[in-house]
Amino acid sequence: MTDKIKIALAQINPKLGDVAGNVARVLAARDEAAAGGADLILAPELVVSGYPPEDLVLKPAFQDACRQGVERLAKETADGGPALIVGSPWVENGKLHNGTFLLGEGKILAKRFKYELPNYGVFDEKRVFVPGPLPEPVEFNGLKLGLPICEDLWFASTSAYLKGKGAEILLVPNGSPYDHDKPNQRIEIAGARQDETGLPIVYVNQVGGQDELVFDGDSFVLDRGKAIKARLPAFVEKIAITEWQRGNDGWLCLPGDVAPVLTSKESIYRAMVLGLRDYVQKNGFPGVLLGLSGGIDSALSAAVAVDALGPDKVRAVMMPSPYTSRESLEDAAACAKLLGIRYDLVSIEPAMKAFEGMLEGVFAGKGRDTTEENIQSRARGVTLMAMSNKLGHMLLTTGNKSEMSVGYATLYGDMCGGYSVLKDIYKMTVFALCRWRNAHFPAGLAGPKGAVMPERVITKPPSAELKPDQTDQDTLPPYDVLDGILSCLVEEEMAVDQIVAKGYDRATVLRVWRMLDLAEYKRRQAPPGVKISRRAFGKDRRYPITNGFRPQ
Repeated sequence: MTDKIKIALAQINPKLGDVAGNVARVLAARDEAAAGGADLILAPELVVSGYPPEDLVLKPAFQDACRQGVERLAKETADGGPALIVGSPWVENGKLHNGTFLLGEGKILAKRFKYELPNYGVFDEKRVFVPGPLPEPVEFNGLKLGLPICEDLWFASTSAYLKGKGAEILLVPNGSPYDHDKPNQRIEIAGARQDETGLPIVYVNQVGGQDELVFDGDSFVLDRGKAIKARLPAFVEKIAITEWQRGNDGWLCLPGDVAPVLTSKESIYRAMVLGLRDYVQKNGFPGVLLGLSGGIDSALSAAVAVDALGPDKVRAVMMPSPYTSRESLEDAAACAKLLGIRYDLVSIEPAMKAFEGMLEGVFAGKGRDTTEENIQSRARGVTLMAMSNKLGHMLLTTGNKSEMSVGYATLYGDMCGGYSVLKDIYKMTVFALCRWRNAHFPAGLAGPKGAVMPERVITKPPSAELKPDQTDQDTLPPYDVLDGILSCLVEEEMAVDQIVAKGYDRATVLRVWRMLDLAEYKRRQAPPGVKISRRAFGKDRRYPITNGFRPQ
């Protein structure tokens, strides 16, 4: 029996489906931890397969590859180096489980299966996995370890069972996606389990982007009294070694490095950067392309792209029409210059005239309306998609959550593209992030220091510039009002009376509710984008398109 142990927290960025690559990432982490004298390494949930595997995990060939990955990692531990705790899908007695494995001495020493399978929001694990039984502790060097997997920690039963069976430390592998409330929530949940069991908790979360999800890492050790003894930096890969001693009252973690907690604005911005970077790099795109209009949304999208990929991987094009203001032309060019990206100018006026001529006969007797405005947006969409096809760069869309909520976007126009970093960002947050980025440059960004957009981009009234003297507020409520109502409807699912009680005008609330419902068909055709809030459109919020419910 040992009285001292070194446990390494391996905050790794796996790539879903890349079993061989993920095995290599774990082995690289093991080498680094071994150099620091680690005895045991805890890796994230399903690190062998990547998380969440969705229906890929139902393929028998993928299940076999994951099993072989675990077996290979087990063999690597025959060298006498540190043991590993890794996660992987696993078929046992014909049932597919979300498993975690203690590997050492060249073999699989123990395996445990997730008991609480999440089935809400972005999670649908009950669809693909079978829950295991309440997990027994595993023994390692005379130490009894509890291995609750992610969601198991959110319920008291699993931790209580492990405590009752003699567990001395809880080691928790996680695949916990980021939202702006999640870091504090994790600490609160772990603190509740620590209070109930009196056991220290080692919480390791994966880091990186996977489609619309971003995993922020933010791994930690929570010791008795809910003391944070170690905390890894958010949004970066990191291997950290913690030292433990057995005392009269059980195991204690010696104080280690505690990374600072990021501000809300920085954490949101870093989530956007990491989500885009991994989406582009893991899918093999050479870079991104976007329309730079001189407005605030495209300016922020361009800044995030440059901070994620570097200026050489970002290309912008301004596509003026007769309604484009001189200020917009100047501001778009200024943004491109501040960011150091290539900037092209392609007028859509010839396309507008061509469409007017083509449609003159079928539109005879009809006055001009939003149809002509949408033609402009679609001409821009065709132009951008042509450039994307020819150059190979992924097209980045620039619409925000406020616009997508109420349908203030054009199908096959400004909605064209492969990814959106603003998809889950309300307009008022766009303003705040632009001011924050102009004033801050945290470490790890690939873009330039200093301001990345002119002040006028932030202060001028937003406009689609599809007709003379147009502003967004011609069609929409003021954005502070709109965002407040949308937050009540989308994130909180409030009834009209509840929203009105908060001080909003009833007619405006009903109007926004109706626009939100009517735009569902557009959102179904929107590109994926970084999840930031508790309730992003898509997997988090799945509403019917055909919907007869009407609030009073």
